[in-house]
Amino acid sequence: MIDLNHLRTHPELYQLAAKRKRIDVDIHQFLKMDTHYRDLLKHVEDMRAAQNSVSKRMPNMKEEEKEIAMTEMKKLSKSLKEKEDELKNVEIAWKEMQLFLPVLPLDTVPVGETSDDNIIAHSWGDLPKFAFMPKDHVALGEALDILDIPRGVKIAGARSYFLKGDGARLELAVLQFALDSLIKKGWTLFSPPLMANGDCLMGTGFFPGAEEQTYAVGEDNLYLIGTSEVSVASYHKDETLAASALPKKYAGFSACFRREAGTYGKDTKGLYRVHQFQKVEQVVLCEADEKKSLVLFEEIRTNAEEVLQALKLPYRVMNVCTGDMGRGKVFMQDIETWMPSRKSYAETHSCSYLGDFQARRLGMTYHIPGSKERKFVHTLNNTCIASPRILIPLLEIYQNADGSVTIPEVLRSYMGGQERIAA
Repeated sequence: MIDLNHLRTHPELYQLAAKRKRIDVDIHQFLKMDTHYRDLLKHVEDMRAAQNSVSKRMPNMKEEEKEIAMTEMKKLSKSLKEKEDELKNVEIAWKEMQLFLPVLPLDTVPVGETSDDNIIAHSWGDLPKFAFMPKDHVALGEALDILDIPRGVKIAGARSYFLKGDGARLELAVLQFALDSLIKKGWTLFSPPLMANGDCLMGTGFFPGAEEQTYAVGEDNLYLIGTSEVSVASYHKDETLAASALPKKYAGFSACFRREAGTYGKDTKGLYRVHQFQKVEQVVLCEADEKKSLVLFEEIRTNAEEVLQALKLPYRVMNVCTGDMGRGKVFMQDIETWMPSRKSYAETHSCSYLGDFQARRLGMTYHIPGSKERKFVHTLNNTCIASPRILIPLLEIYQNADGSVTIPEVLRSYMGGQERIAA
């Protein structure tokens, strides 16, 4: 949801935002519907007021006046019922169209259509050089008996896998390392529900739009989450917080599920694009202040960068362009980590600032100190780490000529002091 008063005053800004974000919505058509809805609402409210006024005066009327008033009331009641039915239908369409309206991106967001138009903000680390022919993560994992894709496919179909032995231990180690890094900084750890209702998917902005990517659970109006952002960002749904309690800094750790519909033939080999994965997600609720929000944006992205730096994995930060950022994003950056088998950087993290987009949908507000006024909070989120995708650069960059893989120093304490994974 967006601030409709601002849209009514600056419709051209929202039409431009829709165009640049590649969202098929007609702002001027919405404004016509908006005007019709508000006029109809006022008409219904005036009719209700007239009905109440007559009802209050009825006890003091004479019999003749009562008869006349009763006749008028019947006509009014019938007309009111018709208008209320019309209003109900118009309101449904009016609210539904709002779900497609975009928020305005920052002026600093690059204008573009696809990820090819994203711009490098900065990079870190030296790319690895091998004195031998390096293997990809699948060949390494199979030779070390820590990865089994064929049996994963046998159990759950394409894009499924087993991590086993030291592969499973390595995944747990990198996830726990990321969690510990956030907990040390005072973040509150969440183990959230892995299913959420449709209101939470709508509230966080995934519906409408991501229905094809989401696994539905039977007839219960529940869905498997594709990120703990859905559950954690909805934690304070329909609540009003104290300004003194902000910002809220939450770290959601969960399994995540995505159908990957529409990606047939894309990234089919290995662990890059799978149906089930583990993720540590940072979610922030803060005051409705853009400057403060952007400071927090830097903080959560830096948290993810520090994990990659501790793992000594080369990466770059990308400013995401308008056409690649989605309707609810005000500002967005991706972190891409170097993957030798792809001979390129590839996305491993995503960092987003959504302003009050999610808060309006979820009804999350806070009290303004010294007044009765309430404002919608601003929300941000960031991937601190996601596995098994992060295992791709980890295995490939740390591989040795003999086929073994060196365990990064910062992870060894999580693996009982083990220094290498060997066949």
